[in-house]
Amino acid sequence: MHCQRYEDACNRREFLTKTGLGLGAATLAHLFGGEARAAAAGAGAGGLPGLPHFAPKAKRVICLFQSGGPSHLDLFDDKPVLRARFDEDLPDSIRKGQRITGMVASQARLALQPSKWTFAPSGQSGTVLSEVLPHTRGIADEICLVRSLYTDAINHDPAITFFQTGSQLPGRPSMGAWLDYGLGRINENLPSFVVLISVTKDAPGQGLLARLWGSGFLPSAHQGVQFRSAGDPVLYLGDPAGLTRERRRLMLDGMAELNRQNFERVGDPEIETRIAQAEMAFRMQSSVPELMDLAGEPEHILQSYGDDVKQPGTFARNCLLARRLAERGVRFIQLYHRDWDHHGGLNTRLPTLAKDTDQAGAALVRDLKQRGLLDDTLVIWGGEFGRTPYAQGGANREAYGRDHHGKAFSIWMAGGGIKPGISYGATDDFGFNVVEQPVHIHDLQATILHCLGIDHERLAYRFQGRQFRLTDVHGRVVKDILA
Repeated sequence: MHCQRYEDACNRREFLTKTGLGLGAATLAHLFGGEARAAAAGAGAGGLPGLPHFAPKAKRVICLFQSGGPSHLDLFDDKPVLRARFDEDLPDSIRKGQRITGMVASQARLALQPSKWTFAPSGQSGTVLSEVLPHTRGIADEICLVRSLYTDAINHDPAITFFQTGSQLPGRPSMGAWLDYGLGRINENLPSFVVLISVTKDAPGQGLLARLWGSGFLPSAHQGVQFRSAGDPVLYLGDPAGLTRERRRLMLDGMAELNRQNFERVGDPEIETRIAQAEMAFRMQSSVPELMDLAGEPEHILQSYGDDVKQPGTFARNCLLARRLAERGVRFIQLYHRDWDHHGGLNTRLPTLAKDTDQAGAALVRDLKQRGLLDDTLVIWGGEFGRTPYAQGGANREAYGRDHHGKAFSIWMAGGGIKPGISYGATDDFGFNVVEQPVHIHDLQATILHCLGIDHERLAYRFQGRQFRLTDVHGRVVKDILA
């Protein structure tokens, strides 16, 4: 016996607790029919016993996050009143004393600025969309357009953090981490949570921190894995020169044995994570190159995503990779596209960003549908907040922009249990306040979890003496948009 072994011995209560948990998990696994039944219901290896709580409509999520705050007033929410009242001040009866950012607080006026683009009904559903989204117009009958979303945050970092983790403060687990923790993985050869960040052509946009796809206080095995846009998708994935696969296998086996001995001695769950991640990396040495190789994709599929699909790091390329990841059973696929923060030059910059994302996003939905994957894949397109109906920099100037606005904005969703071809909610005549069917960020998160068969009030993790969940102590499922 090790001379320090007595320090690691557990008392009777700890022993009964640990063995009780193990026996309980084994019993529940038997009662629920093992991995085969869990996988059929949408659960995977390593998920929590009893999840999903009910039959899911979606097995996976693809989140097309547009970082910076796309202008709902120029893309999704047509406001004729702004054209009729161009250059007038935003009425006090509409603002209602709501705070504004310091970037426009020094302006003499909050002059109303209508959209420079026309809107028209699209598809059989008649969903009204901007002319800068011609391809999204083509899938109008597949999407649910939510025009009544609102958030608590007014600046980028807290707003993005709120959307991804349910809290404006850093440190909480991201949505993908929660799903991996609760439902487990479907594919053992790829991470359950993958992040792809597209490289914008003109400007880098707002920075994105790794904590946005982090695991927070959950075990670190549940954090997202970022695939790089250039070079090797994952660093150090290849074997060094002179090291054969057989020797790599022997080395991993030796490390795993040492780590297991260390785990038996100290009981740190992060050691188990280290073992699991090393094994995952070994399997990814063959699965990731196969994933990234587009040689087998038909030319008509490549063309449907647009010319940018042939360039690594573009949004189009990442959308195609998202479909390939979905095919291979990745649970949560997070795409980020930046530079939507248009405080100036909106009339030239917004069409550029729309062109970057419009065709590829629509092609992804069509591609998933023709492969039979859209029914159980939930696709989400949106940013952290919207933009103001008044101009930043003065109305009718070529360099005008719109400021941050969290009290009303739009997103669209498709597939995975969401009702297609509908518009939900409404804002006032100025696009400033939600007036019908409000949807808070926590409501959106609760609805996403519901599509995956999860009761958002029951997926919780105890940390520092408190039960935490993605929706904190809030959230309601928006049942009107469910298929």
